[in-house]
Amino acid sequence: MGTVLLPYAPASVGVARQRLAADLIAAGIFAGAVGDAVLVVSELLSNAIRHARPLPGASVQVAWALDDDAVEVAVSDGGALTRPILTQATVSALGGRGLSIVEYLARTWGVRSDDAGLTVWAVLAAPPAPLRATASPVVPQAPVVPQAPAVPQAPVVPQAPAVPQAADGGSRRNSASRSDGAGRRNGGPNW
Repeated sequence: MGTVLLPYAPASVGVARQRLAADLIAAGIFAGAVGDAVLVVSELLSNAIRHARPLPGASVQVAWALDDDAVEVAVSDGGALTRPILTQATVSALGGRGLSIVEYLARTWGVRSDDAGLTVWAVLAAPPAPLRATASPVVPQAPVVPQAPAVPQAPVVPQAPAVPQAADGGSRRNSASRSDGAGRRNGGPNW
């Protein structure tokens, strides 16, 4: 379904992820399966760039193929002194979990070599995406009954609130600040 020859550089991981995701989404593969396949390709390609030699032309090859309910992904490089093997990383290790992730997500995976180098491949589930409804069901609606036009009403003008008056004719609002004749205010502190 797809094969790309990419530069032997870390930036190629993002390019491979985008191309694979676009092809699988266009093929109608379930989003979770697309994410798993993209993650596996990221791990395999990162390992190739970190641990192996490039193919001739300073490149690596990423390929994928759909078959019924599965996708096979493969990363080919120029090989290395050792073959990739699954190891158990320690809790404090900064790396070494890539093939464990591949082992967990893939139905099966393996390594094959030829004259050009080494290919690490994995087969993952690729179920189709659920069908989305394309049209809404038609719901009958009640007939619209015309109504008489509304009679315009005069706008309501707000009025200022009335200020309550004290029994002696003064405003209650300022009663706490009135003097008792000796220069002291009633109801307030003496300062």
